[in-house]
Amino acid sequence: MKIAFIASEAVPFVKTGGLADVAGVLPKALEKLGCEVKVYIPKYSIIDESQFNLLYRQDIGEIKIKVADKIRIIKLYQGKLPNSNVTVIFIDCPWYFHRESVYTNDPDEDERFILFCRGAIEAMRMEKWSPDIIHCNDWQTGLIPLYIKDNFRKDPIFVRTKTLLSIHNIGYQGRFPRESLDKADLNQTYYFSEGPVEINDSFSFLKTGIWFADIITTVSETYAREILTSEYGKGLENALILRRDSLYGILNGVDYNYWDPAIDNYLPFHYSGKDLSGKLKDKEYLLNHFNLKFDVNVPLIGIISRLVDQKGFDIFSDALPELIKLNAQWVIIGNGEPRYENIFRSLTLKYPDKVASFIGFSIELSHLVEAGSDIFLMPSHYEPCGLTQIYSLKYGTVPIVRKTGGLADTVQDWDELQYQGFDTGNGFSFNDYSGYALFSSVKRAIDTFPHKDTWNKIRQNGMIKDFSWDKSARKYVSLYENLISKQN
Repeated sequence: MKIAFIASEAVPFVKTGGLADVAGVLPKALEKLGCEVKVYIPKYSIIDESQFNLLYRQDIGEIKIKVADKIRIIKLYQGKLPNSNVTVIFIDCPWYFHRESVYTNDPDEDERFILFCRGAIEAMRMEKWSPDIIHCNDWQTGLIPLYIKDNFRKDPIFVRTKTLLSIHNIGYQGRFPRESLDKADLNQTYYFSEGPVEINDSFSFLKTGIWFADIITTVSETYAREILTSEYGKGLENALILRRDSLYGILNGVDYNYWDPAIDNYLPFHYSGKDLSGKLKDKEYLLNHFNLKFDVNVPLIGIISRLVDQKGFDIFSDALPELIKLNAQWVIIGNGEPRYENIFRSLTLKYPDKVASFIGFSIELSHLVEAGSDIFLMPSHYEPCGLTQIYSLKYGTVPIVRKTGGLADTVQDWDELQYQGFDTGNGFSFNDYSGYALFSSVKRAIDTFPHKDTWNKIRQNGMIKDFSWDKSARKYVSLYENLISKQN
């Protein structure tokens, strides 16, 4: 089975968010299950050719692509995903991709990803490589299902090809003026007027993908249900309701070769579920780093996040006067909206014995906070999947989350399950999006912390969970196989 996996970013080459983690790991899991996979991403100027041993495909040479009535030239470069045989094809067009940022607010942002979509298709044509499935990801690849069904419907390369679109965050929809349809060489009169690509008088790349892909997936089962509602669908809920029989939720996996406290290269002390002594040492090391006093009886609450409303910092601010009174210490890593950055700067100055913060991003500190914290807080308004709460479970750091999206699918409330007679809870959660609900859950966790037998049981319940990519990849393969079996 041949899979073309198309995304705007992929680790280790380029990353701005969780999509890159998926695009850099899921293809390797698919390969292990017997798929032949090629990944297609833009060749941004920030990607170092020499570091990744990228080779220019001289056998293919220059490819001409028409965008906005202009002919642009692309070249193909080739590399590999580390520790795999997965080929990565880089679409090189300096005019569009040699910029300071991966994503921009430039007037030609639509053209950049029109070219990327067309470039990935042309790369397959030039190689005479006919995929069974083209797996698209987010709005940047949303035009590909329509291109396959319209512009390339008679091309022998794609005569049996099916398309799948994965939505990683429906809030990002790739909306542009209707004139972008002409730039993309699409029929403006039909597609815009009849509605399959239009939303609020704009041309949406994501809606296009939703309408024309054979299958739609998103990154957790709960989020798949949530985006059918007006609260979470962000204006695309009606389009999704029409496609609900083709919509599936598959939880993202994590790479335990990178996120495992037993082998984590960023940790000064390693540990496992069988021996947690290293975790306590990591906590002491982390607190010393931030000049906070180490006390084994005081829980340390960690936060690693973008500091924006979506991540719940509006209700966190509402609860702050009560939260700061609790017997706990706090370490925060992140950046985002200035008002939230300033809140944490102020807390660090006002409560130097309780609060420490790092405004920015640090891979090393992120791993250390996951390991050294006792509790991890993630009160998101919505969270399609979320990965940091899954890391926390593996690291024996008890998560507190709002019950939404992937958070609801991975964290089970200890008290809720105890009430039902089960001792399988692995964290704490709340439903209402309010400062009071957040505070109440944090207080429940802090009140439970002194009861070491109970606390250790909650930690162990989380550490034994397996959210590796193998399980998720098998679900994707099953979807692929079902699509192929329905070939016309």
